[in-house]
Amino acid sequence: MPIIQVTLVKGRDDEKIRACVRELARTAARTLDAPLESVRVMVHETEPDRFAVGDRLKSDG
Repeated sequence: MPIIQVTLVKGRDDEKIRACVRELARTAARTLDAPLESVRVMVHETEPDRFAVGDRLKSDG
């Protein structure tokens, strides 16, 4: 059973996230020859002030 975990900074439109989840599941099923029903996708959203690249927080702009 493929399990895909995605971490995103909060702020994206819900429909875009749903579309991404669907595409990830379909792609995993197709490329891994796994039944679509066996694919799990979990999206974790984090606050912009809890995500950094180096020492620059996403909330810094």
